[in-house]
Amino acid sequence: MDNSTTQKILFEIEQIDQLMYDSSPLFDLCKMREPDFVERCGIALILHSFYNGIENIILLIVKNKDLDLPNGTKWHRELLAKTFEKTENRLQIFKEELKVPLNDYLQFRHFVRHTYGFQLKWEKMKDILIDMNIVWEKVKEDLNIFMQNN
Repeated sequence: MDNSTTQKILFEIEQIDQLMYDSSPLFDLCKMREPDFVERCGIALILHSFYNGIENIILLIVKNKDLDLPNGTKWHRELLAKTFEKTENRLQIFKEELKVPLNDYLQFRHFVRHTYGFQLKWEKMKDILIDMNIVWEKVKEDLNIFMQNN
């Protein structure tokens, strides 16, 4: 992978790390009590931004290595699916264990983009918020392995 793409990926990783750090007070609050409407809206934006950052990284890799991007109405899903496949130009980006969690963040991001804030239910957000730090550490680990081997 060329140095420019690697630097862009590292920048996106830093951005998501900053998001995680800045969001920690809200994460801590949600461990103590159920968030109110405004807090749920904030959490939704954090979850949206989290997946959006991961998708930015995926786009950088696929543009650099695969040279073709999915298109059509399901391109986000198809793009994520590419990350679990080895191609002639690159290794698999993410391990299979991330398939379900990353799909959950993708689905939630889609929901947030097409809904009103009052429709956000804590039950639908709670698990992916609680798991976000663990998922992010696994994503970073896989990205570091990918960057070292490509």
